[in-house]
Amino acid sequence: MIRLLLVEDQTILRQGLKRLLESQADLQVVGEAENGHSAVDQAQQLQPDLILMDVRMPIMDGVTATKIICSANPNAKIVIFTTFDDDAYVAQAIQYGAIGYLLKDAPAEDLANALRAAYKGYTQLAPGLMKKVMSYEPPTRTSLPQSEALASLTERERKVLSLIATGASNREIAEILCIAEKTVKNHVTRILSQLNLRDRTQAAVFAHSASMPKL
Repeated sequence: MIRLLLVEDQTILRQGLKRLLESQADLQVVGEAENGHSAVDQAQQLQPDLILMDVRMPIMDGVTATKIICSANPNAKIVIFTTFDDDAYVAQAIQYGAIGYLLKDAPAEDLANALRAAYKGYTQLAPGLMKKVMSYEPPTRTSLPQSEALASLTERERKVLSLIATGASNREIAEILCIAEKTVKNHVTRILSQLNLRDRTQAAVFAHSASMPKL
């Protein structure tokens, strides 16, 4: 059972989402919050498996709440639930550690499946939303252009980065490249270090914005 914290300031939408999500046998809404401040408190108290976070809310917005929650608990899994107009907010949320970015017009089944994937650690980036965050350029330690930053990686590391961008897990990457999963973990650690990125989500966005070829 995946325990969810639902953060949405519009009561009708929040109640509708709760009914929708709880119609799935493996999803359970264990808490609700109508603003970011309440979300921070409930995240600490309830320790949910996954947080579905709206962006524009009173008192405290979802991006600020994401920053606070992820700073306190780096293992927190937060999925931003937003609209096309929120690209600037989402770009910040990437930096702060959100694992997914879904659109409010997503079909019900797609939403449920995306939450399941996010729970397993897979980055979830809505196709339409990706175009909105392409202008976001994650900072590199040396402030080099993306091409030079990529040049600091080995050929194998660039392949790993390309596969991260597809949402592949370490195990899947290991199978595709015919290497040990531990080796993949080492590659991922070095990639994040070389590009000065916080996590796999930032790495995926970096790869997309750099237009890396798909394997």
